[in-house]
Amino acid sequence: MNLIVFHSRMLDSVEKLLVETSDLSTFCFHLRIFEKMFAMTLEESAMLRYAIAFPLICAHFVHCTHEMCPEEYPHLKNHGLHHCNSFLEELAKQTSNCVLEICAEQRNLSEQLLPKHCATTISKAKNKKTRKQRQTPRKGEPERDKPGAESHRKNRSIVTNMDKLHLNLTELALTMNHVYSFSVFEHTIFPSEYLSSHLEARLNRAIVWLAGYNATTQEIVRPSELLAGVKAYIGFIQSLAQFLGADASRVIRNALLQQTQPLDSCGEQTITTLYTNWYLESLLRQASSGTIILSPAMQAFVSLPREGEQNFSAEEFSDISEMRALAELLGPYGMKFLSENLMWHVTSQIVELKKLVVENMDILVQIRSNFSKPDLMASLLPQLTGAENVLKRMTIIGVILSFRAMAQEGLREVFSSHCPFLMGPIECLKEFVTPDTDIKVTLSIFELASAAGVGCDIDPALVAAIANLKADTSSPEEEYKVACLLLIFLAVSLPLLATDPSSFYSIEKDGYNNNIHCLTKAIIQVSAALFTLYNKNIETHLKEFLVVASVSLLQLGQETDKLKTRNRESISLLMRLVVEESSFLTLDMLESCFPYVLLRNAYREVSRAFHLN
Repeated sequence: MNLIVFHSRMLDSVEKLLVETSDLSTFCFHLRIFEKMFAMTLEESAMLRYAIAFPLICAHFVHCTHEMCPEEYPHLKNHGLHHCNSFLEELAKQTSNCVLEICAEQRNLSEQLLPKHCATTISKAKNKKTRKQRQTPRKGEPERDKPGAESHRKNRSIVTNMDKLHLNLTELALTMNHVYSFSVFEHTIFPSEYLSSHLEARLNRAIVWLAGYNATTQEIVRPSELLAGVKAYIGFIQSLAQFLGADASRVIRNALLQQTQPLDSCGEQTITTLYTNWYLESLLRQASSGTIILSPAMQAFVSLPREGEQNFSAEEFSDISEMRALAELLGPYGMKFLSENLMWHVTSQIVELKKLVVENMDILVQIRSNFSKPDLMASLLPQLTGAENVLKRMTIIGVILSFRAMAQEGLREVFSSHCPFLMGPIECLKEFVTPDTDIKVTLSIFELASAAGVGCDIDPALVAAIANLKADTSSPEEEYKVACLLLIFLAVSLPLLATDPSSFYSIEKDGYNNNIHCLTKAIIQVSAALFTLYNKNIETHLKEFLVVASVSLLQLGQETDKLKTRNRESISLLMRLVVEESSFLTLDMLESCFPYVLLRNAYREVSRAFHLN
């Protein structure tokens, strides 16, 4: 180019001249050097803001093509797109790593503010008041810094790890925000989309890591602590929305939504699966074995102290605040998955109960028609087999349903706080349901209410789970007969509970140490589901259960064996609990078959024994 041509182009086409002189398409023939230069740029913190130049250079590769050599076009196009993609992937990976490291630091800071750390501060303050001289700390015990100590500096030249991370993030944010989009061989590239996808994947893994689940030791973080950590992560990512260029709201929404499903987009387990497995395999399994009991007074599961054993504290994972946090984390979808798994365990117990009823069907039919004849009952009852097994399996069902009710209550409170404008119409719609309403309409409304955590007289999830069991060849009439006899079996088996030393009613816990108070929820919920499925009157069959159970417990009062009547008063209180649990029964119905004076005497005896001990 001579001077005349140069001056002419400077006057007529400056932009074309700039493009021609700044063209770096020659790098498409020196790819190894190109990659090394990119790696060196990433190693130098001050050069990070210019790293976006490497993907942009890939857009220049199109200048190396020529219409006389069309066979080179696909080859150059593949190289350009491949390297542009790899560069942006690496930049997005570096940025997301930096963001998540800062999130982890923020989570550590928020963890210092958790209530569990205030005990040491309170004890120190108490000791300081009670003792004249301050006790010197023991050797080997590091002095724990108070929250906020990380902000105190004597010299600003001291650079902390958080400072370094923020500096790197600033440089990376500049490079990712340099351009909104650019074209490489007719393909439009959006750097922010690379960052969004990486952030979403990393956030998913980070949330699962925060849960701290250990399959070997069956340890997991409390839902409230996990929720605090997730909020710290989300809060920081939201604060970066205007700096990163990525759609932070979409990233957070997608990540949290994936955590409400059994598996995320990568096919890995989510916190929904982890917590569902943990509550089923750890907490509820121990509750079924008797090492954990449900305390209605505390509205939580409570671990019983065992000598030589160090169990986890069940109340720390099942009280009201933990159920709210669990519902906040899992959301309606996750709570539905939890409910479906709980119902699978319930139906497996119902299958075994039906087998026991079928084995004793002839005897149960005779008992049903002769329960008011003591002489005949005395000969029929010993012929029953598996009565203890029936009570045990029904108690397990009650424990599972009680836990589900607690989880549903947590979901209801969370849903009410987030969407009060939706909760009001749902509760109003539920109130319009009457016994005369079509059963399909009733179940549809109850399903809607249950999804919002509202308790229902008939559990639609349990009805659906039991309906799925009807795959055998037995007729509906036979199934209905088995359901009726199951209630009879339970009613005549209740006196057996009096022989168990753990069947003593605890005023402090408002329950029994063998969880038999959960029987009431199992009896009411399973009966309602079964007779709804067979389109029969629920109230009629529950009245029949009350009558047969009352007769059985009244006959227990004539028993001379003290071992069989050890906890007769405590077992009598189950009758009132059954009525309180059901909306189909009233105290007047109970009074007609079981005198209230017996309940009053039972409460007095239980209270006297509790205070004496």
